[in-house]
Amino acid sequence: MPTSVADAALIWSYLASQPLLWLTATLAAYWLGDRLFRASGRSSLANPVLIAVIILGTVLALSGTSYPTYFDGAQFVHFMLGPATVCLGLPLYDNLSRVRQALLPVLAALVAGSLTAVVSALLIGRAFGLNHDQLASLAPKSTTAPVAIGIAEALGGQPTLTAVLVLLTGIFGAVVATPVLNLLRIKDWRARGFALGVAAHGIGTARAFQVNETAGAFAGIGMGLNAVLTAVLAPLVLRLVSG
Repeated sequence: MPTSVADAALIWSYLASQPLLWLTATLAAYWLGDRLFRASGRSSLANPVLIAVIILGTVLALSGTSYPTYFDGAQFVHFMLGPATVCLGLPLYDNLSRVRQALLPVLAALVAGSLTAVVSALLIGRAFGLNHDQLASLAPKSTTAPVAIGIAEALGGQPTLTAVLVLLTGIFGAVVATPVLNLLRIKDWRARGFALGVAAHGIGTARAFQVNETAGAFAGIGMGLNAVLTAVLAPLVLRLVSG
């Protein structure tokens, strides 16, 4: 038995040093999360990203693996965030005529959603005594990760903290959006999707596509437009709140 344990430890040490291990673990965790999500009847509570995060966090904790070691292996997933962000223009292009037809409501919802996300986060953060760096990290939490990290760095925030806040915002939005929108009796798939994209960026958009194709398309539009507007609003609001 001791020999078997020692052999297992050697095998694990070898595997842990291979970069593909954590990329494979990330993909496997999400695959399992997606399977559980489908088995639950696509319940918003069984969000595949949330499940994958819990699985990976547990594996890293039990194996004593540091985040830098994990990231060295899984950074290809991080790299793909860039191309995915560029692709945000596709839903807007494909639905350009529909956006034109509802241009004023779209712009009003965009400004209201983006401004509310930034202002409320900063005011709550200031009420809890957060310093400038933490507020700068919090301001872009409702935008997609590559944009949010860039905004946080420009404002003097902490990119790692921003990444965590973006992830939490997306997961929470994807989980509560459907019950809240149902409670508000909002049935227009365009409105439901756009709201989810503005409030919960990529994770919310993925959730919208799981529910309805039109909702997913407008969620992608909301996510892309909100990223642009937040880059403009966040520095202005942060200056006012910090001042």
